[in-house]
Amino acid sequence: MSIIAAFAVPHPPLIIPAVGRGEEKGISETVKAYNKVGKQIAELKPETIVISSPHTTMYRDYNHISPGKDAHGSFSQFGAPEASFWVNYDEEFTTALNAYAHKHQLSAGTAYEREPALDHATMIPLYFIQKYYTDFKAVRIGLSGLSPAEHYKLGMAVQAVSNQLGRRTVYVASGDLSHKLKSSGPYGYAPEGPEFDKKIEEIFSTGNFLDLLTMDRSFADRAAECGLRSFQIMAGALDGIPVKATLMSHEGPFGVGYGVASFIPTGKGPDESRQFLKTYERFHEQKLEGFKAREDPLVALARKALETYVTTHRGVRLPADLPSELTQTRAGCFVSLKEDGELRGCIGTIAPTRDNLAEEICSNAVSAGTRDPRFPSVRPEELPELVYSVDVLQTPERIESAQELDPKKYGVIVSTPDGRRGLLLPDLDGVDTAEQQISIAARKGNINPHDPDIYLERFEVVRHH
Repeated sequence: MSIIAAFAVPHPPLIIPAVGRGEEKGISETVKAYNKVGKQIAELKPETIVISSPHTTMYRDYNHISPGKDAHGSFSQFGAPEASFWVNYDEEFTTALNAYAHKHQLSAGTAYEREPALDHATMIPLYFIQKYYTDFKAVRIGLSGLSPAEHYKLGMAVQAVSNQLGRRTVYVASGDLSHKLKSSGPYGYAPEGPEFDKKIEEIFSTGNFLDLLTMDRSFADRAAECGLRSFQIMAGALDGIPVKATLMSHEGPFGVGYGVASFIPTGKGPDESRQFLKTYERFHEQKLEGFKAREDPLVALARKALETYVTTHRGVRLPADLPSELTQTRAGCFVSLKEDGELRGCIGTIAPTRDNLAEEICSNAVSAGTRDPRFPSVRPEELPELVYSVDVLQTPERIESAQELDPKKYGVIVSTPDGRRGLLLPDLDGVDTAEQQISIAARKGNINPHDPDIYLERFEVVRHH
């Protein structure tokens, strides 16, 4: 057997009555749809249910698959320890999936487990499934910072192992939609929030999973979603399988989007038009080529500096035809690297340290790729995947309070009398308030943002892509 059904579901803790204490009535359509999911799964009688969760063990470069015979968890962190769940794991399936990932060089497996307890994004689907059906074993998969293609390939691995073992398998993708639908919500409002939910509603209604893979990562980050990568694995689990797609419900009364959808195989043969990986890879390649073609001289120089250093371990020789902006001015600058929309390195200088801006960019580009303590050094095979930006800093000016900041326009420097400094660039995804800016910048400088002796500076940048 292969995948006999897949479902996309949310995980609001208040949907559990012991947690919601009546508030769950505010998302009655979600509750109704979730119960339908539980009943459909009971009718299908799967042997294995694979659940992907945004809130289990997560790494930047590794999808964790939970090992062991079973797991337990409760909603004690939400004030309801009496709401607890057990699940038996399908050890044979997990072992085979781990082996498949190793054989096919997927960065996924059962190593590095940090927290074996069930997380709420896994327990909420279990709550609705176990109301109607308990004769199954589970497989739990975490998300990562890897690319859409890698998440899709992991889903393809789930399908392959299901076929290999002859399992009747249901895939459940746990994930909320945007957390920024309303200014009155706990996370505030962003215009990308409703737009993201609208796009997901369309995908859930049509089954066009290519749009899950090609969605811009920065746009998704601004929408503050948590389910996209879970849905990408689900899409891979249904690779080549014709399905009937049904959007069962969508609500967002508390400022967070909750979507429920079903994807039921039609029983027809394999459908090449639903093998989305190759199409996505062509799209991705063309997108990267477009970025590179549009790079201005500053960004092109940053790329050349890092690529030269990573491949030859030598510094780049500056071209003779550089514009005077680069050779006759001095300024601090930051070089940022992204890979598949995720930060891959960022290093810079507040004030100039080199003879000219060109040398400043080259030095910081190499540092961003090889000396950012948050990341391992960039590998040669990663170089074609990197997208660069260069921020040239204007002269900072002292300010008296956060009221003089605008996170979209100004960066901030937080300093202490003993010389510690933390900096945050302007116009960053997910940084919407001056208070957030100051807190993050202070943390980078190992500074208490509430220290009365700190002082603030703001600055503008000229951002080059």
